Amino acid sequence: MPTPPTAGSAPRAPRPSRRSVLAAMAAAVPAAGLPVLSGRASAAPVVGALPGGGDLGPNVLVFDPATPNIQGTLDEIFKRQESAQFGEGRFALLFKPGTYRGLNAQIGFYTSIAGLGLSPGDTTFHGDVTVDAGWFNGNATQNFWRSAENLTLHPVNGTNRWAVAQAAPFRRMHIKGGLNLAPDGYGWASGGYIADSRIDGSVAPYSQQQWYTRDSSVGGWNNAVWNMVFSGVEGAPAQSFPDPPYTTLDTTPVSREKPFLYLDGADYKVFLPEKRTNARGTTWGSGTPRGESLPLGQFYVAKPGVDAATLNAALAQGLNLLLTPGIYHLDRPVEVRRPNTVVLGLGYPTLVPDNGATAMKVADVDGVRLAGFLIDAGPVNSATLLEVGPEGAAADHAANPTTVQDVFIRIGGAGPGKATTSMVINSNHTLIDHTWVWRADHGDGVGWETNRADYGVRVNGDDVLATGLFVEHFNKYDVEWRGERGRTVFFQNEKAYDAPNQAAIQNGDIKGYAAYKIADGVTAHEGWGLGSYCYYNVDPTIRQDHGFQAPVKPGVKLHHLLVVSLGGKGQYEHVINSIGAPTSGTSTVPSTVVSYP
Repeated sequence: MPTPPTAGSAPRAPRPSRRSVLAAMAAAVPAAGLPVLSGRASAAPVVGALPGGGDLGPNVLVFDPATPNIQGTLDEIFKRQESAQFGEGRFALLFKPGTYRGLNAQIGFYTSIAGLGLSPGDTTFHGDVTVDAGWFNGNATQNFWRSAENLTLHPVNGTNRWAVAQAAPFRRMHIKGGLNLAPDGYGWASGGYIADSRIDGSVAPYSQQQWYTRDSSVGGWNNAVWNMVFSGVEGAPAQSFPDPPYTTLDTTPVSREKPFLYLDGADYKVFLPEKRTNARGTTWGSGTPRGESLPLGQFYVAKPGVDAATLNAALAQGLNLLLTPGIYHLDRPVEVRRPNTVVLGLGYPTLVPDNGATAMKVADVDGVRLAGFLIDAGPVNSATLLEVGPEGAAADHAANPTTVQDVFIRIGGAGPGKATTSMVINSNHTLIDHTWVWRADHGDGVGWETNRADYGVRVNGDDVLATGLFVEHFNKYDVEWRGERGRTVFFQNEKAYDAPNQAAIQNGDIKGYAAYKIADGVTAHEGWGLGSYCYYNVDPTIRQDHGFQAPVKPGVKLHHLLVVSLGGKGQYEHVINSIGAPTSGTSTVPSTVVSYP
């Protein structure tokens, strides 16, 4: 067996640009050929013109312990989704409370697996929920868009393998054993995110370049490569950045766990966990989690093919939205205007704005919860893809913020896409809890101008908190923060691989746009565990002045920064502003700054 990396060691060379992608699987998977499983939710009275509740659709597969040939069905789904990186298949695999034995649920692209209990212990596997990278020759850096949630696992060999990259959350999981985050053979890996989970044994990242764990409990943590960040994690390693590169916060300043579907007897409901401040550990460790439940009858259960006008009509009636797996084309924005509205996706439903529309707009109201869906830019440029609050939003939402959780944005890859600014946060106090905002560096419709997207995330609101912020490859600023008192716990970035030359990224007299730019007028901002990597493979002579840019003010404080030149393809001159040593050579060793200023 190969020797795994030791703490602080560099991984193998990072994933190359223009990586060959196995042929994507075509078309959404029809129900034919799969066992007919119960996806029926209890009916609810019609609310206005559109009904609440109803059938969850053919791509939500609901199992109970007596369901025949569960393993065969899981294997069939995985066969279809294993290499379908840019395909149209979408699945949610839901398991009713009970005990399941002898299962190995391999999880492919656009596949979510979840228990239907109120707590993870209600649904127990004596088996595994596995992500590996055999489809990509042992390279896990493209294991995107999949999730596991709300299960207890007794792994067959004592350790469960979850070798994922970005956009692959692991939430509300209890592992009665260890967790291995690397692929078989310890190939390249670039993840990842854990929240509200308990791992009784040790977590072994091995080759994982970076990882963020929030409000959880671990029995140990084996090693670090570049950037491992923990907030509110019982058993987390002690603070030690940069050697080994552990950033450890005792608590998470503000958190509110993602909504989830569960069964109350025979009735489906959606649980809305309550907000916590200075959180530590799981929400469910000492009994029933705290929060409120909504019956499915208060949701419009959307199926692929429904249009934006229908979704907006449902919202206008006072219904929430449950988006079932599939592709949704939108000719106008989905308008979320009512306080406390929930928009929850199952199995990576994907919103595609047509004709330059914005996919979703949220009013400046309290308590909206957006969770569990993908926005895929269309071929006509959208000025924005997701707007939380209108321009100039000014209301105070401290008591009941809007949350954006496991909401992912993609520009290109599945085909040409363009967006000037991908995610705009105007509402104060918004919580961004795990997002991957990605201008594609491989797939179809990829090129410096073909999938043009200048800005990834722009924050204009005050008191916005990001926990688990992944933003990559934008033509200009990946993150531009203009609001006051913003905070980020964990940031992962790669600059755009495909810049054709130095002139293409020139920012006035600055070489390159910072990955994380704090506007000059901001007086207070704080961040922990922030990393930016460059891989300018088209023109390896490109120089980037810095990964981070911030005003020099007493209230602007950043902790544990790093920049990395991946294999020497381009270099950083500094880490932040003119501070920090340059990267050099091809050794892929980070340059770090422990504290700014």
